Amino acid sequence: MSARNYGDIYSGHDRTRKRAVPQVAAERDLVAEDAASGFCGAVVGFERTYDGEFVKLEDRAGRVRLFALREAAFLIDGQPVTLVRPKVAGPAKPTRSASGSTRVDGLRARVARGSRIWVEGVHDAALVERVWGHDLRVEGVVVEQLEGLDHLAERLAEFVPEPGRRVGVLVDHLVTGSKETNLTTGLGPHVLVTGHPYIDIWQAVRPRTLGIEAWPRVPRGEDWKTGVCHRLGWGAPSDGWRRIYNAVDTFRDLEAPLLGAVERLIDFVTEPA
Repeated sequence: MSARNYGDIYSGHDRTRKRAVPQVAAERDLVAEDAASGFCGAVVGFERTYDGEFVKLEDRAGRVRLFALREAAFLIDGQPVTLVRPKVAGPAKPTRSASGSTRVDGLRARVARGSRIWVEGVHDAALVERVWGHDLRVEGVVVEQLEGLDHLAERLAEFVPEPGRRVGVLVDHLVTGSKETNLTTGLGPHVLVTGHPYIDIWQAVRPRTLGIEAWPRVPRGEDWKTGVCHRLGWGAPSDGWRRIYNAVDTFRDLEAPLLGAVERLIDFVTEPA
């Protein structure tokens, strides 16, 4: 007599064994039938109560009823299913940096180049980092403060620019005939000076970004930042700066002259020797 394979005799007969019921995400407009009542409708939402999670089904007559999300409680095409809430997709990863360039995922800052970008003060450095920080780390460019344009000649003499060791300088209020223009001419082929026409880099932030119609006029002889904060009701200049810094997220928050100036500097200091 040949041996028969009876399987696991303790697991019960196939007819009495509980079958696995597939789980189906209750996406909006999915049509399902409540197995107990026969109510059939499309998914229109969910509700959470002290008694658990419920799905809202709306039938053809516009009637909406709540049904508990229990195992095998629904039918789709006559087959029992377990409805579950759809998983909420996480926020999409940004593909653009704050400057509008393509974002590099998993970025590890490259070793710093010999070339540098110099800016006049701490606020200039902070805004450049805020918008172009990702790009600068990709390219390995360091931004340093001059602590005033009057120190430019001395710093250049110490740095000694040369091929592969260039200096780009970002200057406030770079207009014809200004003191800034006189201090930044004839500096050699390995130094590029760019800038914007605004009195201070604050003014290179678009007014709409800050919820104002325009930057107020401050008479000559009055400290510009103090005068601006007084006229706008921003408190002290330190309070005004926090307001400005927190409002700037991307290049769209800055005026075009500043954008162009910084982009030219980045191109200059990253150009192959």
